[in-house]
Amino acid sequence: MARHLITSALPYINGIKHLGNLVGSQLPADLFARYQRARGHEVMFICATDEHGTPAELAAAKTGEAVDDYCARMHGEQAELARGFGLSFDHYGRSSSTQNRALTQHFAGRLADQGYIREVSEKQVYSITDGRYLPDRYIEGTCPNCGYDKARGDQCENCTKQLDPTDLIDPRSAISGSTDLEVRETKHLYLRQSELKSDIAAWIDSKKDWPILTTSIAKKWLNDGDGLQDRGITRDLDWGVPVKHGDKDWPGMEGKVFYVWFDAPIEYIAGTAEWADANGRSDADWRSWWRTDEGADDVTYTQFMGKDNVPFHTLSFPATLIGSGEPWKMVDYIKSFNYLTYDGGQFSTSQGRGVFMDHALSILPADYWRWWLLSHAPELGDSEFTWENFQQSVNKDLADVLGNFVSRITKFCRSKFGEAVPESPDYGPEEQQLIADLTARIRNYERMMNDMEIRKASAELRGIWVRGNEYLQAAAPWAAFKTDPEKAAMQVRMGLNLIRLYGVLSEPFIPFAAKSTLQAMNAEDAAWPDDVAAALQALPAGHAFTVPEVLFAKISDENRAEWEERFKGVRA
Repeated sequence: MARHLITSALPYINGIKHLGNLVGSQLPADLFARYQRARGHEVMFICATDEHGTPAELAAAKTGEAVDDYCARMHGEQAELARGFGLSFDHYGRSSSTQNRALTQHFAGRLADQGYIREVSEKQVYSITDGRYLPDRYIEGTCPNCGYDKARGDQCENCTKQLDPTDLIDPRSAISGSTDLEVRETKHLYLRQSELKSDIAAWIDSKKDWPILTTSIAKKWLNDGDGLQDRGITRDLDWGVPVKHGDKDWPGMEGKVFYVWFDAPIEYIAGTAEWADANGRSDADWRSWWRTDEGADDVTYTQFMGKDNVPFHTLSFPATLIGSGEPWKMVDYIKSFNYLTYDGGQFSTSQGRGVFMDHALSILPADYWRWWLLSHAPELGDSEFTWENFQQSVNKDLADVLGNFVSRITKFCRSKFGEAVPESPDYGPEEQQLIADLTARIRNYERMMNDMEIRKASAELRGIWVRGNEYLQAAAPWAAFKTDPEKAAMQVRMGLNLIRLYGVLSEPFIPFAAKSTLQAMNAEDAAWPDDVAAALQALPAGHAFTVPEVLFAKISDENRAEWEERFKGVRA
């Protein structure tokens, strides 16, 4: 049994996330976690809400709530939606937790003791209209590198170049649009990433199996222009982790907080500590996942994220861990994703363009979305969501291929043999060929799932469903029943065992349908089919089942047209 530590990029607290956010991190991470559990491995799957920073303050002010009350409420809403989508986190934490506060302050103190923190007196943009210092992302202007006119003060989304606010041409406040800005002097702490460049570069170079998307972004930030730069890790804000040197005050840093991108990745560790506390476990239990001197040397650590998060996970967070001088578990594999676009444009949280998680669950069950999103995951390039493609995929893959198979064989058995697996002779040559074909396909499916080739894995799973349909169509037990009822009974027994097999194999992709299928088959044993021949004998003669409800209803043209209209504009 292997040990798998899996983390998903933290969704930000300010509002409900759209499907592009979901498929870029949490959903594929859940797929991988479910698969590894199904194979019998020990899994720790951690995520959390990312709660600090100006966006949370502004969102709370908009609703009239105190920022901590707002974050608590939104955490509850996001956690409920995560459950609705079947995201099987071992713990869904909060970056505002006491555990993350203590660990963030611990890392800052360790970095300072190791000589990797320097104090900088710098000029920072202050908005007179807004009455506050503007964080980097709340200053917009034209990118000096590519000319994009909506570049943020921390990064240009168009060319991905890391920026400082003072780099922008014609800067303005993203809060009010005001250009009444002035530069004031303030003191901040900087992480001396430049001093760790060779260590980080060697670590990245050692990851020969990482996706090209991940390594290309990391190396671009590492080597382009002046190379890896020192990074400010504190901000003049009220809401965040107070700046401390471990548990001691940091002279000159009173009233400041750590930058959200410094504390957010540390929440992966803190979230595991939260898990331990929530479940009555000891510190040793969570540390065994994170400290290589305390048991984590046998852990495989995989991170999932959108490509915009790659720089911070390949450079800044590793710099924190390496610079601490402590034996923390470093990530083994980063699965990064391109963007999911919506009907020819971008999903937009601010403009409400596209489908958001709450609205998605209000119109269709989670498995419809899970299947489409994972089978169209933006792995090698951007993917586009269109309602026509969604309708076709659901209707063909889920309703016609899988759902129809389950319905046909269970209803036929009920009508001819009753609601129990019929007595029948041993499988014949056609069934043995089917077993051989499925064995080869399942081994391919396992390889693709282990390699996190998500679209290929979904296509292989669909192929497994299709092979069962082909068998059933060729065997035609409804015709065989007229002349050879024993052979028809054997074919039906195979079909019912295929349903159980499909439930087990499909669970990582469509867990709700898989669960209802296995329950209908009265299949308490959901063991992974290491031996496919044995798996297709799991339901013996006399084993009772019930005909399940329709697994997947087709999406009508009327529904598709209604949803296209509903989600094209501004979020209600």
